[in-house]
Amino acid sequence: MGATKEDRFEITEASPWMRPFVPRRFLRNGHLQTIVGTFLPRTFSLPEPESQIIEVEPVTSHGASFVLCYCHWQPAEVRSERLTLVIVHGLEGSSSSRYVLGNSARAWAAGCNVVRMNMRSCGNGRQLSPSIYHAGRSEDVAIVMAELARTHLIRSFALVGYSMGGNLVLKLTGELGTAVPPYLKAVVGVSPLMDLAASSAALHEPQNRLYESRFLAEMLKHFRQKVELYPDLYSADGLSKIRTMRQFDEQVIARYGGFASADDYYHSVASSNWAQDIAVPTLILQALDDPFIRLTPDTRAKLRANPRVVLVETRHGGHCAFLSPDPGDAGYWAEKTLLDFLLATVEG
Repeated sequence: MGATKEDRFEITEASPWMRPFVPRRFLRNGHLQTIVGTFLPRTFSLPEPESQIIEVEPVTSHGASFVLCYCHWQPAEVRSERLTLVIVHGLEGSSSSRYVLGNSARAWAAGCNVVRMNMRSCGNGRQLSPSIYHAGRSEDVAIVMAELARTHLIRSFALVGYSMGGNLVLKLTGELGTAVPPYLKAVVGVSPLMDLAASSAALHEPQNRLYESRFLAEMLKHFRQKVELYPDLYSADGLSKIRTMRQFDEQVIARYGGFASADDYYHSVASSNWAQDIAVPTLILQALDDPFIRLTPDTRAKLRANPRVVLVETRHGGHCAFLSPDPGDAGYWAEKTLLDFLLATVEG
């Protein structure tokens, strides 16, 4: 049966949350958007969070794995009925990444609960998990939602993921299909890493070596810390020979994450495999000038054919940046757009 107008989201004048993206003056280049967006100073207004440590993998010979979440709750008398955003960062990010804090402050000011989730071994939770994080651990997001629903009686969640975090939330949503829990109301992916193989290849292109070098240096540093914490579980042998992210994925992620190879890892965890199965309202924001995130034609076709998904591809915006001159969104178009989408979708 074909999708009806009621089944499909449409970007029209009747969609007030959707406004065209116009880049800031002198930031019409994807690299400039990405770099300025990463380092531009910002201030945020948020109440002190409640720290919550949630077990995501049972006890093994090396102990259980936990993730650290920072929760900003609305008053207790309205907490359970308010929309709760779970925000998941990208590769080598954390709950303190600027885009996480920016979205958190905006959503909390709008009356939402906000949960800033660290992936395994990220942020201040580096010593809480013997296992490593990677782009396939979508079950961790599901466990965090379920635990918060149980302990705080939360009735409605929205998932927001940036870059690798976008892959996690979209992968989870597709895996759930029509069996989605009733409290998951909407999902957003910003510059999501849906096609890992294509994006990994793009990251290694000459014009992107700066990004690759920065990611790789951080990944190696943090993995060496992992080796120090768990010398019986991990080895530093061969790390000095790693020169590319693909080599890191082959020698570290595949080896310790349970994959046969880097190619197996890229294929197995790509949320594009489940794009056609997403069954909750979903918004994807992607810039065509993103330096290294690539959507394959097949993935784009599956997203556009899915009546529950709105794929917005802008000409400019870089990677996770979308810096605009519009004072109405304080210069951060993606943050404003995704929150307006969630409020319109969930709260009507």
